Amino acid sequence: LLAILGTETSSKYEIKNHLGQRVYFAVEENDCFDRNLCSPIRSFTIRIADNTGREVITVNRPLRCNSCWFPCFLQELEVQSPPGTIAGYVVQNWDPFLPKFTIQNESKEDVLKIIGPYATCGCFEDVDFEVKALNEMSTIGKISKYWSGFVNNVFTNTANFGIQVPVDLDVRIKAVMIGACFLIDLMFFENSLDGL
Repeated sequence: LLAILGTETSSKYEIKNHLGQRVYFAVEENDCFDRNLCSPIRSFTIRIADNTGREVITVNRPLRCNSCWFPCFLQELEVQSPPGTIAGYVVQNWDPFLPKFTIQNESKEDVLKIIGPYATCGCFEDVDFEVKALNEMSTIGKISKYWSGFVNNVFTNTANFGIQVPVDLDVRIKAVMIGACFLIDLMFFENSLDGL
């Protein structure tokens, strides 16, 4: 389990383990134009470092259209871990009703699926995106937007996400799941994470 927390004013994020200990911190890089005018569809690079300051993961997202009416321009991002070495990709799949993504390895081979709910607004309830096997039958984990701290979030401008995946999942795919969490926030929760 990882938790990703952020504040919109700083473009910085904390990634914590299930004990609440910070294991990584992240910073988004983009320019003011992208951030202010292209917000949900903007390109970005997120650099994720360990507690010693050594960069361990890089998440790159190109500028893409954010509409179900343009299935040839669906969302995709690349995750490098370590930086310069492809760990995998998060690729949006076209679906008229559900948010769907495929997690791919460094060779662009499908590894896992992520399937979101019909409605992502949640009315201040937690929203789960299920991590599934390729056949979409068995659920092995989830990425969750936690609304339980809503009152605190309103006053501190922070947001909380959690990632639950099997302990024995390939560490490179775990890095890709962190990238998927950033993409899901940007697409469905209107910049609720720090800087996104």
